Amino acid sequence: MKKFFLIIAVALSFASANVLAQNNNGGDVRYIKSPRFARPLIEKWIEEYAKTEPGVTFQIAKGASADAALNVVVDGQSDEANTVYFGKTAVLPITARGSEADRLLGGKHLSSRKLKQVFFVSDEEEDERPSKQFESLVVYSGSNATSAANAFARNLGEEASSFRGKRIAGDDLFLNTAIAKDAYGVSFNTLSNIFDLNSRRVKKELSLVGLDVKRDVADDFGNEGSLDNVLAALESGRVGGIAVERVGIAYENGDVAVLKFLQWVLTQGTQFNHAFGLLNPDNAEDGARQLTAQK
Repeated sequence: MKKFFLIIAVALSFASANVLAQNNNGGDVRYIKSPRFARPLIEKWIEEYAKTEPGVTFQIAKGASADAALNVVVDGQSDEANTVYFGKTAVLPITARGSEADRLLGGKHLSSRKLKQVFFVSDEEEDERPSKQFESLVVYSGSNATSAANAFARNLGEEASSFRGKRIAGDDLFLNTAIAKDAYGVSFNTLSNIFDLNSRRVKKELSLVGLDVKRDVADDFGNEGSLDNVLAALESGRVGGIAVERVGIAYENGDVAVLKFLQWVLTQGTQFNHAFGLLNPDNAEDGARQLTAQK
């Protein structure tokens, strides 16, 4: 009998705890919508912020149609007036390691002009047509608004609609899968989708396409380079011609809890940028001051 009452007591204590948690958090949940390349960083923020503000809960929004108070965007993807930029993302061209595409491009250091020949539909000028060595390559590019395709195209002065090859729906992580299934597939992706965030090396199934960069950083942008060296080279300004765009959070003004969270992101959260493959922002301090003025 005592054992029976003990079981009941434990069950009631768990039920009470669940009700209390729902009462405390149910009305205070803010959802964050994010593309997958930034999601590990956002999850780290949520974990760390909960240690300082346990009364307010932030969660990753599930599903494309989920209602979210915060929306992670790459520069140019949002027309909302309220956007704070917490970092930058870089986009590099890739193939599947050991593939025919990797063999064809191996040892080459492609200029912007050559990249345009590989990835985009040619125009009428003879010298802009793809050389025969590139004609067999199949380009895979993302088709949605959050795809790195937009940054990659814009950096080369092209439109995302001008990519040749095949368009892949969904998250850009599927681009890695697509080229793994096509021996002649080439694509591009953000650093966090190219590098293993633990080993800091290029994922074993991927190969970076050689770029026309300065000799002192050429090894950093090869398969034996490290994510940290790539980030350092890009932030130092030693490398040009790479697609780099700001990453921010669009929000609706008026929610004090959201503004407080965003201020924490700009003053504390950016310390995790490098760990998750993003470059640091140029002016996080200005953004933090702007948020303070809105409270």
